[in-house]
Amino acid sequence: MIKLLDKETIDKIAAGEVIERPASVVKELLENSIDAGSGAITIEIKDGGCSLIRVTDNGMGIEKADVRLAVVSHATSKIDSSEDLMNIGSLGFRGEALATIAAVSETELITKTYDDLVGTKYVVKGGVDREFADVGVPSGTTVIVRDLFYNTPARKKFLKTAMTEGSYISDIV
Repeated sequence: MIKLLDKETIDKIAAGEVIERPASVVKELLENSIDAGSGAITIEIKDGGCSLIRVTDNGMGIEKADVRLAVVSHATSKIDSSEDLMNIGSLGFRGEALATIAAVSETELITKTYDDLVGTKYVVKGGVDREFADVGVPSGTTVIVRDLFYNTPARKKFLKTAMTEGSYISDIV
């Protein structure tokens, strides 16, 4: 019998295709930071990125009205139509990075544009909204990823040691 999968299962499968290991997360977040015009990017990891990845930049930030949309699959600020695919001027454009990361971790997005007086904190765990609030932060974006693959044990099982995963992140950077 053929059946249609539920959204949660689809999101986890898609996440496994885009996010293979902690280095994949760092690569996607680093590309977003570069595309945001950042002049400084800080990357912090714990346990090879398995328990914590924090990427902080001083880029343009995300407008409050767009923060929730930033973690929706196929939502992007980088293209408008299929014609744009012939002239991509950014590193990432698919609109999959934050959605897939948020599907398999606890993801905290803290962001502020240059023009806003306050920033926005948005927490998503396993693709489910947990918190949305105003916060005092500098301009730019910080993405904190905790407990990567907590809800996809098969993916977690294939990760190497923390030292090896950390070296993969170092190679990406």
